[in-house]
Parts: sequence; structure tokens; C-alpha cells
Amino acid sequence: MKYVENILGTIGNTPLVKINKLAEEIPALVLAKYETFNPGNSVKDRMAVKMIEDAETEGLLKPGGTIIEGTSGNTGMGLALAAIIKGYKMVCVISDKQSKEKMDILRAVGSEVVVCPNDVEPEDPRSYYSTSKRLAEETPNSWYVNQYDNPSNTKAHYESTGPEIWEQTEGKITHFVVGVGTGGTISGVGKYLKEKNPDIKIWGIDTYGSVFKKYHETGEFDENEIYPYITEGIGEDILPANVNFDIIDGFTKVTDKDAAVYTRKLAEVEGMFLGNSAGAAMKGLLQLKEEFTKDDVVVVLFHDHGSRYVAKIYNDDWMREQGFIE
Repeated sequence: MKYVENILGTIGNTPLVKINKLAEEIPALVLAKYETFNPGNSVKDRMAVKMIEDAETEGLLKPGGTIIEGTSGNTGMGLALAAIIKGYKMVCVISDKQSKEKMDILRAVGSEVVVCPNDVEPEDPRSYYSTSKRLAEETPNSWYVNQYDNPSNTKAHYESTGPEIWEQTEGKITHFVVGVGTGGTISGVGKYLKEKNPDIKIWGIDTYGSVFKKYHETGEFDENEIYPYITEGIGEDILPANVNFDIIDGFTKVTDKDAAVYTRKLAEVEGMFLGNSAGAAMKGLLQLKEEFTKDDVVVVLFHDHGSRYVAKIYNDDWMREQGFIE
């Protein structure tokens, strides 16, 4: 009989799916690493379990403990699933710009959800960075995950996502494209692929209001680049330790409107019901089309599922309010 011991055994080994109509302008073969097949419907399941296992090994997370993390939703989901199986309490600290669905889903899997204002500086005591650190200090027998600076985040993708992509493409991959938030995915996958073939190009998708692209190109952390944006799950107003700028060949920025419109196009044209960052990645691919040739194999990673965004991206009224559709 073939079965896994619990839901965590279903993480990984996600399929590669060809993008057809939306990639017609791109000369290369474009394949999506389709991470919604993970049990928490996102790529973050991989690093959530890895961070917990490493914390257990290091004695940072003890039996009956409480896991505390600031999350845009998906990491919280992965952590919550692992917490259920392993017997921990879970507290997710989330900003109010995230969709209501994300908050409801986290509560559905037993997490306590603390909502913080989005439009404040990271150092502000009300921010979700500061709040999660404070809760960890105040809560006995707790562990603050800190996905932004936790090296197990990158390690998870070096050990699983990168090798899967290499094997699935039979080593023919020439470009890897992915939205950048905490940096674990691009850095872990990028490191693995470049060790296999240094000629593989690693491209990050950034958003307007985020510091990554300018910092990568100039080495300057420009606070004038920072302003509120709508796209969820990518971009930052900080420099996470997990973003290894040395292995990234370049960034392209995608507007909030383009990210939202292309998220809907993926559903309508390709039958791919995905989250906000997938639309940003798809539009970013089209912006980068001059980088690709007919012999190239481009892999783009799609982070999460459309069910997280039904009241926003997939809601005509919300899209009109933002000025994203007529």
C-alpha cells in the first residue's frame, strides 16, 4: 500500500506545467513550477517544515511550545500544518493589507491571528515585524521563526526545490524566474542551479514600492523607493538576510495593476487559478522576453493558490475600486 504517515509527507515533488497562450510572445519553452500542489497550497510549506525541524534539532523549539511568526499568510499556513502534526501552538502575526481569506484560513487550521497595520515603518512597535518579536519575548516556551533571516528558509529550497527543477528539466533549464519576498526561494534554488551550471540566469520579480531592484543594481538602500503597494507576497521595505544578491542576475519590477490583471489572465487563459505573485511573475516574464532565445528553457515558480484572493483579485468590484479594470 502506498501512503504517507501524515499530511507533511505530501510536501514537494510538485509538477512542471507548460505555459501556452500567455507565453506565445516568448521564444523559449516556459514551464511553471506549480507549488500550489503542496498541502498548504504554497511553496512556503517546504521551508516552514524545514525551519521547524532545524529548530527542534537545535533545541530552540521544545515540546508543547508556541511558534510565533510574522507572515503574509502562506508561511503561516505551512507552519500551522506542521504545528498541528507536531503538537505546537501557532501564533500568526499578519498585516492588514493581506486578504481576509488568508486570515480565515489560518484560523481554520487552529492558529491565533494577530492583525497589525501595514502602513507603518518596520521599526514601529505596531508593525508586524516588531509585534511578532515582542510576542515571542512575552510568551513562555515560544520560538520566533523569523523567516526573513532564518537560514533554514534558503536551505529548504537548496535541498528540495532546486534539485526537483534540475531533475525535471533534465538539466536543460537556462533561466529561473521567481518573485522575491523573504528571498529563500530565489537564493536556495539559485545557489543549487548555479552549482550545477553557472551559466543559468536567475531573475527576481520585484514590485514598485520595494527596495530590491535598486539595491541590487546600485548597492544603495534607498528609502525613497519605499511606499505602500497592493501586490502581496513579494517585495520588501527591508533587506532580509535570506536574499543572496550575489546569485541573482537581475530584477524586473511589475506594477500592482499588471500583477492583478495577469493573475486573472492566468486563470482565464491557462486555467491556472493562482495568487497575486503569479501574475507579477507572468508579466515579469513578458518584460524579460528579450533575454530568452528559442533554445532556452525558462522555469517560473508560482507561489500560491487563487483561493487566498477571491475577495480581491477575483472580485470585479475590488478590481474596479483599485482602477485595475474598467
